Amino acid sequence: MSTSTIESEIASGPKPEVKAQRKVIKKQPTKVAKKRAVKPKPEHADKKAAVIAMMKRAKGATLAEIMAATKWQAHTVRGFISILGSKAGERIESSKTADGERTYKIK
Repeated sequence: MSTSTIESEIASGPKPEVKAQRKVIKKQPTKVAKKRAVKPKPEHADKKAAVIAMMKRAKGATLAEIMAATKWQAHTVRGFISILGSKAGERIESSKTADGERTYKIK
C-alpha cells in the first residue's frame, strides 16, 4: 500500500454504521380515543335556549325553575344570567317576589 492510500483511509476515518430504519405502524385508536373523537351533543345550546325561553315569558322564571329545568346549581344559573346581560346584550330584569324568591325576566 502506498502512503497516500493509508493517509486517505485515516483521514476518512471509519465508515459510520447505517442503522436500520423502523417501520412506522399506525395503531388503531383506543376506546378512550374513540370516545374523545365523538363530538358531544350540543346540550349547552339546548339549555341556553330553554333558559332564554323561560325568561322571556310574561312572568319570567324563578331561580328554582331554571335550576330544575337545567339541572344546574344556583351559582351556575346566576353566572349564566350575568353573562346573558353582559356579553349577549340581553336586558335582564331581576326582582324578588313577596315570599323572597328571585325572578328573572328578559325585556
